[in-house]
Amino acid sequence: MQAKTTALNKLSESIGLRIHPAKSKVLRVGTQTSEAVMIGDQPLEDVDAFCYLGSNIDKEGGTSKEIKARIGKAQAAFTTLGRFWKTRDISLKTKLRIFNSNVKSVLLYGCEAWNESTMCIKRIQVFINRCLRRILRIKWTDKISNESLWKRTRQIPAGDEIGRRRWRWIGHTLRKPCGSITKNVLDWNPQMKRSRGRLRGTWRRVRDNGVKDSGHTWNHVKRMAQDRERWRGFVDGLYPAPGWERQRRRRIQMGWIR
Repeated sequence: MQAKTTALNKLSESIGLRIHPAKSKVLRVGTQTSEAVMIGDQPLEDVDAFCYLGSNIDKEGGTSKEIKARIGKAQAAFTTLGRFWKTRDISLKTKLRIFNSNVKSVLLYGCEAWNESTMCIKRIQVFINRCLRRILRIKWTDKISNESLWKRTRQIPAGDEIGRRRWRWIGHTLRKPCGSITKNVLDWNPQMKRSRGRLRGTWRRVRDNGVKDSGHTWNHVKRMAQDRERWRGFVDGLYPAPGWERQRRRRIQMGWIR
């Protein structure tokens, strides 16, 4: 790591760029080494978590903290538009479009890489339901099921929407040229000793379960991703949007899903 940091620092200086040591952090995962990584004569700070491109990364590798931060940012965006939700001069259709673009996009930013659990999905769904009920002016005493709420607002469950975004990203990645780092990562199998206890949920295990549920193999899925139209049918079959039952049956007949 020191050799790579030194090489990067020299290359940056050769083109007039400087790495700011105070803004650079080191996060150690799976190692007991404590020797400081240096830029010049200044050591870099060791941290247990940091924010990178708007996403929280921690040494545990989970996404619970990231999802908690996403909900907080989405809540701030929703509260900022409080007067907009209350006005009666704007149609419900416009409000839902603003909600999807200004609130939901903040909430689900980076969800393609989430290793979500059932509890995390539930927390996200609770937040979305609360926002939708406020937009529709539904009181807490009104007995309206979540299914009716989603139907009125043309929403799909949070778990399905995250799944759609994940598989769309996987298809985009699989169409990249050979040698792409992100494409190679999808097939990367790290060789290391697993700790004792129950298997932890991982992003790859979530992906493999999705492949299994579709009735295909991973190799077949990789070949299918090269055809954009067929891939859209595959994703729509796994996670159909409201009113797509007919399209789902057609895609089953076409053999895109089983």
